[in-house]
Amino acid sequence: MGDALNGGNPLESARLAAFKQSETLEGTCPVIQGYDFNQGVNYPELLKSMVSTGFQASNLGDAIDVVNQMLDWRLSDECPTEDCSEEERDPAFRESVRCKVFLGFTSNLVSSGVRDTIRYLVQHHMVDVVVTTAGGVEEDLIKCLAPTYKDFKGILNMLWTPSKVISRLGKEINDESSYLYWAYKNNIPVFCPGLTDGSLGDMLYFHSFRNPGLVIDIVQDIRNMNGEAVHVGLRKTGMIILGGGLPKHHICNANMMRNGADFAVFINTAQEYDGSDSGARPDEAVSWGKIRGSAKAVKVHCDATIAFPLLVAETFATKVK
Repeated sequence: MGDALNGGNPLESARLAAFKQSETLEGTCPVIQGYDFNQGVNYPELLKSMVSTGFQASNLGDAIDVVNQMLDWRLSDECPTEDCSEEERDPAFRESVRCKVFLGFTSNLVSSGVRDTIRYLVQHHMVDVVVTTAGGVEEDLIKCLAPTYKDFKGILNMLWTPSKVISRLGKEINDESSYLYWAYKNNIPVFCPGLTDGSLGDMLYFHSFRNPGLVIDIVQDIRNMNGEAVHVGLRKTGMIILGGGLPKHHICNANMMRNGADFAVFINTAQEYDGSDSGARPDEAVSWGKIRGSAKAVKVHCDATIAFPLLVAETFATKVK
């Protein structure tokens, strides 16, 4: 080859450069193959075929696999450690310990029909912790069309956390179409460290002049949020984050306190070139200890209004009894 490149036959030089011996990929990589519509329209099989379709379809297929692993995991899948307690050795106890699921989403998804998918998950207690923005709270309430929030009766001169305010709103809205209502009913905490960044903030601002005394304590909520990850005990944790920004960072940062989540699925269209946390890939979170190096993690570059309902159809919805 060296002689050909140094004044030899140019055609032979090009042939040697272009046609190199390839290593076989058989048995090491999946075969790229799409759904065969000659078999008729079978939506479960169509969704299963995503993993071998390529590009973001394969990422969606991987995300479905990760979420199913997240939901199916039980402590009984792991071997007991030598120093574990008698209770931890009990098969029934080990079977009862499952993964704690953190769900995060931005306000635009509550404005969209994904709100109903979120409500479904919270209604059936398929997630354990919710993190959203102020808009993700107020949009849910606005869609209920209930003029319930002229003032906050009964909470004057009191110390509240954002999650307690949100729980109270879920109670008062009393509407089964609201995910906040179901979060209240099922005792699922909804954290929103940016509660004042929206119409709710405007209402709290004006309320503070009419009825001074309401104090909202974000410090207690960060203790509660981080505690959701730190105090999981023998459980694993999984993150499903739709969009970026505050919910993504808040959930990831809480899981950093326990040396990272065990499962992670990001669905967003943000890019990493501008250094934003929204666009950061799972491997960036691994570098911070927000996701464990051994974790199953995937990012789907897709509008969540497309990808998330499809993901739920092949994961959570198949497990609701």
